[in-house]
Amino acid sequence: MTANAHDVWTLIEQDRETFFALSDRVWDTPELNFNEFASSDAHAQTLAERGFRVARGVAGLPTAVIGEAGEGGPVIAIMGEFDALPGLSQAAGLAEKRELVAGGSGHGCGHNLLGAGAMMAADGVRRYLAERGIKARVRYYGCPAEEGGSGKGFMVRAGRFEDVDVAISWHPSAVAAVSLPVSLACQEFVYSFKGRAAHAAGAPHLGRSALDAVELMNVGVNYMREHMPQTARVHYAITDAGGVAPNVVQAFASVRYLVRARSLPELMPLVARVDKIAQGAALMTETSMTRRFVSGDADLVGNGPLESLMQRELERLGAPAFDSADQSFARSIQATLTPEEIDDTFRRARMEPVDGLALIDRVLPLGSGDPNFVGSTDVGTVSWVVPTVQMRGATHAIGTALHSWQATAQGKSSIAKKGMEHAAKVMAATALALIEEPGFIDKAKADHAARLKRAPFRSPIPDDAQPDLPQAAE
Repeated sequence: MTANAHDVWTLIEQDRETFFALSDRVWDTPELNFNEFASSDAHAQTLAERGFRVARGVAGLPTAVIGEAGEGGPVIAIMGEFDALPGLSQAAGLAEKRELVAGGSGHGCGHNLLGAGAMMAADGVRRYLAERGIKARVRYYGCPAEEGGSGKGFMVRAGRFEDVDVAISWHPSAVAAVSLPVSLACQEFVYSFKGRAAHAAGAPHLGRSALDAVELMNVGVNYMREHMPQTARVHYAITDAGGVAPNVVQAFASVRYLVRARSLPELMPLVARVDKIAQGAALMTETSMTRRFVSGDADLVGNGPLESLMQRELERLGAPAFDSADQSFARSIQATLTPEEIDDTFRRARMEPVDGLALIDRVLPLGSGDPNFVGSTDVGTVSWVVPTVQMRGATHAIGTALHSWQATAQGKSSIAKKGMEHAAKVMAATALALIEEPGFIDKAKADHAARLKRAPFRSPIPDDAQPDLPQAAE
């Protein structure tokens, strides 16, 4: 057991207000994929002020930032994020839907907390190492564009994790747990069709409709759903319907597809089938089709030794200490939810429902969580190249769905900040155990190597793919 875990907890407590302020600052400026310029600046400034050696524009991503502290020894990465979501603008601390900016963005997945909490942990480790003269390095990774941009995947492809011994992360949630390491591999593409415009009434025979091609592609993929693995998922959104004039044959149209599967080997053939359907739609409509890569994530690779170690530190710390005011606000949030939404949290955590429980009051057993989870994360790509572990931190009322206005509303609350600090303490203690207790890193690497023997890594990001950067960042 880490002899000095209480010491790093104290260091984190001493500086908590710095990181609470950082989280609030990022919440106040919600920015989407690869547009997180204010958030990235805030993270870089805080890292520099805390004595980290800072690199910006990492891996050719303008908003990616890395801060390193310490010398020699093992390298422990602690990963954070700071991107927001579209359409989730919401007033803080209010248990009713009220946009701050009509149609604006908001931190409905808690990435303001995720980044600040990860840096909070890294800074606690930095101070601990410096005060004791321990040879080791802690490295904070400020990773952009997790929500459909695969920032970490591009950082992996650029070799920015090659010298890392272990990577640690967390994610805001309604529970405190080291959950099952389950996620779906995914790839996302935009399919664009080019046809020929014509007067839809006077000369329809001269037109070749790109919109018809998009619609036929969607029909074809919908028929494919019956004949793909049950754990796979395919989603689409028409991004350009070719205009608003029905009397013009649409000469250009595009559709964005997100394809998910349980593993990378299962994903690639499914993507190939979607490609064939797109080619068929172009053939049927006498249009041309191009495909542009947007993002791709690998499925998570678990690590038994790391998960057991993090669970040990989580149990040593215990559950977050929420007070009556926190409980009251959580109950007001729950009043906006359906009973099914509240029960779903218990189901996913594999807990028996507890009537009237608004905030998590316990640490869940190791390996809790939904074994059939069907989300994706770019942490998965990191987990294929570095032994990786992550936890869920209790930052929201039970029943809160991520990607909801309720999650945004709680993002600056004392619940969120207590849960963030709680997760930071667990991550910091886990990092120090890896550094101070002989053998843990070797065990983690051995477990990682054994898992990769069963399925060698194939990057979900093609070698020639470019990040989907905004025009202003190019």
